[in-house]
Amino acid sequence: MKISGFTFVRNAVVFSYPLIESLNSLLPLCDEVIIVAGKSDDNTLEVLNSIQNSKIKIFETEWDMNLKKGGIIYSQQTNLALEKCTGDWCIYLQADEVFHEKDYDRILKDIKRIDKNPNIDGMLFRYKHFYGSYEFIGVGRQWYRREIRAFRNTGNVISWGDAQGFRKKVDDKFEKLKTIQSESEVYHYGWVRPPQAQFKKIKMTRNFYYENANVELEKIGDVEFDYDSAYELTKFNGTHPLIMKSKIEEDKIWTYQFKAEKIKKRPFLHKLTDGIEKTTGYRIGEFKDFIEVKL
Repeated sequence: MKISGFTFVRNAVVFSYPLIESLNSLLPLCDEVIIVAGKSDDNTLEVLNSIQNSKIKIFETEWDMNLKKGGIIYSQQTNLALEKCTGDWCIYLQADEVFHEKDYDRILKDIKRIDKNPNIDGMLFRYKHFYGSYEFIGVGRQWYRREIRAFRNTGNVISWGDAQGFRKKVDDKFEKLKTIQSESEVYHYGWVRPPQAQFKKIKMTRNFYYENANVELEKIGDVEFDYDSAYELTKFNGTHPLIMKSKIEEDKIWTYQFKAEKIKKRPFLHKLTDGIEKTTGYRIGEFKDFIEVKL
């Protein structure tokens, strides 16, 4: 079985993505890794070219700045990478996501197990969302709990919406993928960036969700994100992927400043539904861009 890893990236340096760590966590699982690199305002392409691995295939693109609604540019770029994948299965990892080495064997075993059942399209991964530092993770309905990150490469699967999930084309319709739940995890570091980089990332993202937005990177300035948008955090007591060790150490120059007590007060409905979830494990009104199948 051949496995293709794939991702897209742009401005990874200025927005402080753990790009090298993400790719190096993906490489051990894959026979090839396809990277669609959008024309950047920094040296992202140079960073990619510095990775000495024959599995990596880089394709340069230019983002269509007219795609300014609903984050559709992200799925468009993801699909450009997906089209280049030649594997029987694909594993998708965004540039702020990292796999833990403890899950490698389980991921491959699960894919091989699912591959024997042609009725199953893909696999769900659980998420850990780190916030403000590497010592806290977000909990509650503010954070999505799981997403599709591996699927059978039939040629009919596409990235959907703002590249959060995937759909398959059946006749003239796009349907949710049938998936099983894996216990493997994605470590999401999208909310652990230097405060200035985080502020720039959030402001620039508006360009791809709102038609009237026209934010220019060079005009943002050196404003710092306050890291007060989370409703509830819990102390992380596990281990990070080994590939993150150096970055975590380097980032101590700013992560020590994070104060978990600054987070926002939860709205009443969030507090109520989060309480129900803690008691029962059931999340009321959870959006599921997939169909979960029990084997």
